[in-house]
Amino acid sequence: MYEDKTLVCKECGQEFVFTAGEQEFYAERGFQNEPQRCKACRDARKNAARGPREYFTAVCAACGGEARVPFEPKSDRPVYCSECFAKMREQG
Repeated sequence: MYEDKTLVCKECGQEFVFTAGEQEFYAERGFQNEPQRCKACRDARKNAARGPREYFTAVCAACGGEARVPFEPKSDRPVYCSECFAKMREQG
């Protein structure tokens, strides 16, 4: 069985917990090394490698307002602003 371990992040020097569940996940995937960075530093490295996200401007199909989206809108599919999209998701 696995037990939680406290490790030190080599990036920021903060302690973080390598949980039993995470250890089991690593073992199932065949990973042999423990993580060397905390979750915040791992996420920061992933985002830095990805680069800045490009946004496109479109007209919301519901309210006619401006919609900024992270994909290039196509003319055959409607695009919604954040507020209208959230309302549609609530309604199911």
